[in-house]
Amino acid sequence: MTKTKLYTFLLLLFAVAVFGQQKRLETSIDSTKIKIGSQFNLTLKATVDSTSAVGFPEGKTFGQLEVLESYPTDTIKKGALYELIKKYGLTQFDSGRYVVPGLPVIIDGEPFQSDSLAIEVTNVKVDTLKQKMYDIKDVATADSKMSWLWLYILLGLAAIGAAGFFAYRYFKNRKVEPKQAPIVFKSPIEKATIQLRNLESKELLQKGAIKDYYSELTDIARTYIEEAIHVPAMESTTSELIEAMRQAVMRKRMSLSRETFEELERVLRTADMVKFAKSKPLEFEVAEDRNRIEKTIVVIDKSIPEEKEEDEEHTLAWLEKQRQKKAKRKRNIIIGGSVGLVVALIVGFLVFKGMSFIKDNFSPTNELLEGQWVKSEYGNPGVIIETPKVLKRQNTEKMVPKDAAAIVKDMEIFSYGIMFSNFNVMVSTVSYKQQVDIKLDMLFNDTAKQWEAMKAKDILVKQESFSTADGAEGLRAFGSMIMPNPLSDDGVKYDYEILYFKQANGVQQVTMVYPTTDEYAPKIVDRIKNSVEFRKRTQQ
Repeated sequence: MTKTKLYTFLLLLFAVAVFGQQKRLETSIDSTKIKIGSQFNLTLKATVDSTSAVGFPEGKTFGQLEVLESYPTDTIKKGALYELIKKYGLTQFDSGRYVVPGLPVIIDGEPFQSDSLAIEVTNVKVDTLKQKMYDIKDVATADSKMSWLWLYILLGLAAIGAAGFFAYRYFKNRKVEPKQAPIVFKSPIEKATIQLRNLESKELLQKGAIKDYYSELTDIARTYIEEAIHVPAMESTTSELIEAMRQAVMRKRMSLSRETFEELERVLRTADMVKFAKSKPLEFEVAEDRNRIEKTIVVIDKSIPEEKEEDEEHTLAWLEKQRQKKAKRKRNIIIGGSVGLVVALIVGFLVFKGMSFIKDNFSPTNELLEGQWVKSEYGNPGVIIETPKVLKRQNTEKMVPKDAAAIVKDMEIFSYGIMFSNFNVMVSTVSYKQQVDIKLDMLFNDTAKQWEAMKAKDILVKQESFSTADGAEGLRAFGSMIMPNPLSDDGVKYDYEILYFKQANGVQQVTMVYPTTDEYAPKIVDRIKNSVEFRKRTQQ
């Protein structure tokens, strides 16, 4: 295998985040550079099953670093496995470059050793010659926020007092009519007769309220029919009511003439016309309709036979069914009203705040952008980079073929997220035992071939030179591609940026992939790119 083909094969391995199994023990620190006396956190994470026993190291010092605090072990369940996370607060009170040594962790009686990590401790610059010295100032009186708090409390109490006063005056001056005891009727015919008499006493016709008069008149008739012969009259249209009455008359063997049905239907039709303002009966026509209703009620009542035991059971069953219908209708009204209120509040909130509120507050990449970033060094030759989350080391032991072992000194991959998801960032490094001539402008071809093997299409690429803040020269490849969408025929468009570098007889690659429609991802990419730097290491 030639060196060029071998290198191409290695790039195919780490160009995409093909993740292997997690290490049983992972090591990370939240900063690679601190001031004297400042604290940084060391994290040891062991991935084990539920029956495993794990022993983390304890002590007052780790190497030349002082242990300020040993935090309790956190446990996170990940499917069938558990992640045991142990954190330590470390510091050093002298400037210089220190190493967090490999620490022993016992898992099921087997010793494991954590990775060793470098930390730089810098001096705090204090120059007393270039600034003036001042006398100690007198004690200053700070503005108290409690005065404003008490002001708000007093205003709130005043508002509550005013509301209570006006409520008291309102209810005091309001005439409360005594509640009348409900009238109990002996029979449906008695109830209908009294209601007809009360209808005339309201003098609705004299007031010109013809629609209200007909509405109450037909309600009296419908209520009587519903209670007397057990027909759902209040919920039925005129045609449905007449048909239901015919069936009830046949079932109960009542002797009602066709004229009775016609008289009742005529009044109900007239009421329907009045209700929709299509008719306005004359005074004598109103009086005739009132007499028709009274006569119809009397005729129906006289034709109802005595109920036998089975009829009584049928009546009770019908009344229970009607009660259940009313209860269900009431419940549906309450539920529908509650749902409608919630929907109205949500719609009102969206109209007031706008959809941008949801996008800004519930976007995964927005959380990454606004969260606490981590600056750390990854790989060998090391890449110092700032990312929204700590990059996890991936298992590369099986990625290096036997033929490559003769020239490959080290190969490492660190990543966050999954390729072609919300956001993916990966740092990969390869170092060689001997000098290898690599052309950076040819590297993307291998990456593109790997993406095409993953069904990517319409891959567009642009390349340009790139320089880090510390002057390291590299190559930037950027563009877009279309990936298949399992939920629809249309693909999903992704943007990408890849930074290639040659440092210390090795190659470093930083890859970032994200959906094109994500407005926050480019800001994350820019911040990551601007943070890349390298530390020169002496050859061993």
